[in-house]
Amino acid sequence: MLHKIESNPILDRLPAHLQQYIKPQNYDDYSPINHAVWRYVMRKNVDYLSKVAHESYLEGLKQTGISIDHIPNMYGMNRILKEIGWAAVAVDGFIPPAAFMEFQAFNVLVIASDIRQLEHIEYTPAPDIIHEGAGHAPIIANPEYAEYLRRFGEIGCKAISSARDYEIYEAIRHLSIIKEAEDTPQQEIEAAEKKVDQLQNEIAELSEMAQIRNLHWWTVEYGLIGTLENPKIYGAGLLSSIGESAWCMTDKVKKIPYSIDACKQEFDITKPQPQLYVTPDFAHLSLVLEEFANKMALRKGGLEGIQKLINSKNLGSIELSTGLQISGDFSKVIEHEGKPIYIQTSGKTALSYREKELVGHGIKNHKEGFGSPIGALKGINLAIEDMSPRDLSAYGIYEGKKIALEFEGGINVTGEIITGTRNLQGKIILISLKNCTVTYGDEVLFKPEWGKYDMAIGKEVISAFAGPADSLSFDLITHKTSSTTIKSKVTPEREELASLYASVRNIREGKNAKFSLDAALELVKKGHPKDWLLSVEVYELAVGKDEKLAKEALQNLENVKSRRPDISHLIDGGVNLIDAELVK
Repeated sequence: MLHKIESNPILDRLPAHLQQYIKPQNYDDYSPINHAVWRYVMRKNVDYLSKVAHESYLEGLKQTGISIDHIPNMYGMNRILKEIGWAAVAVDGFIPPAAFMEFQAFNVLVIASDIRQLEHIEYTPAPDIIHEGAGHAPIIANPEYAEYLRRFGEIGCKAISSARDYEIYEAIRHLSIIKEAEDTPQQEIEAAEKKVDQLQNEIAELSEMAQIRNLHWWTVEYGLIGTLENPKIYGAGLLSSIGESAWCMTDKVKKIPYSIDACKQEFDITKPQPQLYVTPDFAHLSLVLEEFANKMALRKGGLEGIQKLINSKNLGSIELSTGLQISGDFSKVIEHEGKPIYIQTSGKTALSYREKELVGHGIKNHKEGFGSPIGALKGINLAIEDMSPRDLSAYGIYEGKKIALEFEGGINVTGEIITGTRNLQGKIILISLKNCTVTYGDEVLFKPEWGKYDMAIGKEVISAFAGPADSLSFDLITHKTSSTTIKSKVTPEREELASLYASVRNIREGKNAKFSLDAALELVKKGHPKDWLLSVEVYELAVGKDEKLAKEALQNLENVKSRRPDISHLIDGGVNLIDAELVK
């Protein structure tokens, strides 16, 4: 049964290129087994994490309205999240890192609405609602951390990627899907793991996006807080994993003080982490983020920033000192003494000012690309952008005048000025010319027959970043994944097991049930010898009330343990939790 996507004021602000990733949660698709998995993980987590998680976790569970007994309905969550200025949306598995971070910048939590199988109850490499809803959501109730998350998204979505980043994203997405899916041949999983390993182990310079993704992993996903000797958990990956939340507290996992060096530490999403980083407090996270941002092309610009955009082979933008922004696929830069003196895009290009496209300078006007000199005029101490009307007149730079401009580095522009465009401060940001020729030595960069020439004005490139300056300039509704998450198969055997789980849940909640506890236990013993969680739930309801049934449930669990020793610790964990609650 499909549900419409309910909106709210926070979600209404999302641009269309982010809305393309949102899907309905389809709450009715969750089976009684799914709810039992959620309940087991949450009961175990809340019991254990009350001792080892940051204090914001348990507080946040209450504040965000996340139930221990039922998978959260996202629309109910949104009504509560709205009170702390956030919202949540459902998506299909992993989405591209830049989109994920941009959602964060809009105060929106991205929640993969699928839930792990019972077979992967301890950990799944695929993002799921346990990881997102029980991991991320509670911690954002802490205002200081919530602002870090928002700011991280704001900066992270501007990080410049490489072609290799997208390859890694697709490979990891595929691996996470097939590892979580049932009945995937081991050979197929090994081949996918090999591809991820090969890509991650290639000797290549880490892009900005790869580095900030590492920072995200070691803080938002797998972060510890406090001291090296006594850290607490705040990372969502740890908060949502009953296996790794215990493992990470042992001496087998190396604890390292969190610093900007974490941006170089890559990770394997399919394995427990061998080391984790500990921040003294949430404020330190923001300090490291700003330290990293200061090294990004977003804040440094210059020749290096343009080269990063060229190497990325993706849509990006530069901003000049006048505030003029050029967005497109950057294909060429001419440099002189370590500075860019000419930039060139190929294909659709748009010009903006303060993230707003300039009238008459969209992709229809610059569909073949855009090129312009950057920098100061040769032999003139005053940059064009700093010239007063009198200065411009003195140098012959005004409407109707034929000009011959020589820029430092050797770019020459000749032509007749049509008009100029100024910014709010009165600085010229663009000059349009006709009958224009642009040359660099013997190379002709623009010819008169190509039409009107628009010359960007700016003495330097102050910023370079991923994506367009104005998201409305380009058609960004193009997301297509190479794979989609694989749903569990519906079989008569699974439907019967689900009906047994439904009966146990209904009995717990005082509702009418198709099967009694005795009947449910008998049927699971006969028809589902591998299942263990239903017997744990029967034991929970019977112990202290029906000792005969409680003993039968325990005996069946012992039988399952002998057949499946690998899950003995899960059974023991569930039983011990119930016994401990009886003592309280």
